[in-house]
Amino acid sequence: MLNALEVFTTVIVGVMVGVEFAVAVVLNPILNALPDDAGQRGRAHGGRMLGAAMPVWYIGSVVLVAIWAVAGRQHQGTELVVTAGALLIVSVIMSVLLLVPINNRNKAWTADNRPDDWKQQLKRWDRLHYLRVAVIVAAFALLVLALT
Repeated sequence: MLNALEVFTTVIVGVMVGVEFAVAVVLNPILNALPDDAGQRGRAHGGRMLGAAMPVWYIGSVVLVAIWAVAGRQHQGTELVVTAGALLIVSVIMSVLLLVPINNRNKAWTADNRPDDWKQQLKRWDRLHYLRVAVIVAAFALLVLALT
């Protein structure tokens, strides 16, 4: 049963990492290259879509890692799992405090109410997102190491 939990958790976190990595290095650069405000409108739509799924995914990942850490506390690699869990908690805190506020503003922007600094705000979101991706990649790597 523990093995199934370990594999399931690692897959869930790995897919989340893949989605966030794709947003950072594929989707947002494509949207940023669109003319005028098309990229912002695309990001707003993506923010609405992923904004609904990602909180469940992030919190669910933290919960799964916590269950793994408790269930496997007598096994080798528990320190790696706990550290991965801590990194995932950091990513949730980063999201709530830094990324979600920008995303929530972006989702509400229209051509009529966008602030003058909207491009700078999206660039800030991108920089913070790169950092969050690095954090969750590290957490994923630790989970993979804990499996071996």
